[in-house]
Amino acid sequence: MELTELYQKISEYGEICDHCLGRMVAKRSFGLSNDQRGLGIRVSAALTLNIPFHPQQETCWICGDFFKTTDLWADRVIQAFRGIEGKTFVIGSKVPPLISESEEMVWSDLGLSDPEPLKSEINREVGKLVATKTGLAGDTKNPDLIALLHLHEERVEVQIRSLFLYGRYLKYERGIPQTHWACSKCKGTGCDACNGTGKQYLDSVEELIGRPLLPIFKAEKAILHGAGREDIDAIMVGSGRPFILEIMHPLTREADLKNLTEAINSVNKDRVEVIDLQWSQRSEVETLKNHKGHKKYRILVDIDGSIPETTLQSALEQLSGATIRQRTPTRVAHRRADKVRERGVLDIRYTGKEGNNFYLEVTGEAGLYIKELISGDQGRTTPSLTEVLKTPARVVQLDVIHVEGIDQVKSHGTS
Repeated sequence: MELTELYQKISEYGEICDHCLGRMVAKRSFGLSNDQRGLGIRVSAALTLNIPFHPQQETCWICGDFFKTTDLWADRVIQAFRGIEGKTFVIGSKVPPLISESEEMVWSDLGLSDPEPLKSEINREVGKLVATKTGLAGDTKNPDLIALLHLHEERVEVQIRSLFLYGRYLKYERGIPQTHWACSKCKGTGCDACNGTGKQYLDSVEELIGRPLLPIFKAEKAILHGAGREDIDAIMVGSGRPFILEIMHPLTREADLKNLTEAINSVNKDRVEVIDLQWSQRSEVETLKNHKGHKKYRILVDIDGSIPETTLQSALEQLSGATIRQRTPTRVAHRRADKVRERGVLDIRYTGKEGNNFYLEVTGEAGLYIKELISGDQGRTTPSLTEVLKTPARVVQLDVIHVEGIDQVKSHGTS
């Protein structure tokens, strides 16, 4: 459709601003703003049709003259960003349905194939003003700050990108779960059973690591993403368990990693310790969760009767390198799907005694249930030490001493 014909047809709908007029053919040319395109169409129509030049005189029936208020919206964004650290941003907008429907009706009626949506121009034009006034850089892929313009409500909503810290934690105290555990009776609302705390356990590794960092980053919450998890009655020693801590809604983004490490470790002495903190990013959370790293355990095993060390050694040789079929253990069956999994024992060896109990070290594939490897879980795990010895055996104490992490297979990004 020729521009003059397009102008005549669009004018029949009502008064339209240069921005909305130019946006109808936005993808036909480059290097011009939409208001320049719109003005050009008006001038071309006047010259070609030999009619008086007709600038906009009334309120635009599509956008309601939004583009006369872009400076006001930019100032609203800047005010909303006040007190929040960030170097990059992006603008988003929620446009009233009637506005979107109005321009889409024109596109459909006239069969237009190269318009630009109003949202896109709003986001770009307000974004350019914010960048000019603040020096912040626009970033559509991974911005620190997102300003969402609610046009109908005339307000700005700010969303802040989470910060991510990668590291390893050591847990020296048994009885601490990895993450916050809501009270099983009240589901977190608070009751007599949990003394009004809403928690099954007063502390978790997640809270012990995250709690000291919240005031530093002026953040709302911290979530721990771990490379697997150890049983609540196990400790995590040796090289530590890899984790990524997500710090949500941080008003401050800059911090020294050494100071963060000290802030965590100084208040958690003999309970939890973090090492090797470094900045990470959201994409690495999935990498951490999906990485099937090997794990190494030190366990203290009680075996019924009097078992010679030679008999134990022979049994361990049968299990070392074996593929273990494990049906979901009885102790976790209430919260996990009941299925049979195959996992490999890479190595299992005897390392010493403590009284009548035996110390073993086990290296297994991710997902291998160690307690059941020893006990057999009433036949749900096979083969097991109990099955091979033909006498009951059970784990008395379990220590995790190494978990392979993504730091061993890739380098990390920055915050």
